[in-house]
Amino acid sequence: MTTRFVCPLHVPRPVSPAIGDVLRTIDASFAQPLNLDTLAAVAGLSVSRFTARFRSEVGLSPHRYLCLVRVRCAQDLLRAGLAPSVVATEVGFFDQSHLCRHFRRVLGITPRDYVIARPGGAPARTSPMRTRAERREGSCHVA
Repeated sequence: MTTRFVCPLHVPRPVSPAIGDVLRTIDASFAQPLNLDTLAAVAGLSVSRFTARFRSEVGLSPHRYLCLVRVRCAQDLLRAGLAPSVVATEVGFFDQSHLCRHFRRVLGITPRDYVIARPGGAPARTSPMRTRAERREGSCHVA
């Protein structure tokens, strides 16, 4: 899938131009591998200086901000009916387990529970069969 999604987060305070550039880079490229070296280069700062400045201006670490953007987009894709395994790679997580861990950390529920709770209530499926993992309470997996 090559669809591009834009899922920026609202940062409630003004930020410097350098950090603004980084926020725009994250918002535009969140599905790509982004590391501190790359983001620090966008800001024109050393990694340590960039990390401290980002945290002071945004209120989150760069990694935390990136994960929040990815989870926000994952919510949109799950609402659209995509399976969590597809959503995970579309938004830049390594796999479905990685998505589940961050999704639960941010929202307090699994992607599966989020999908079930959405209007319409039925989880997205790529197969009509329930897996063993799905039958376990709180499972992150949807076949």
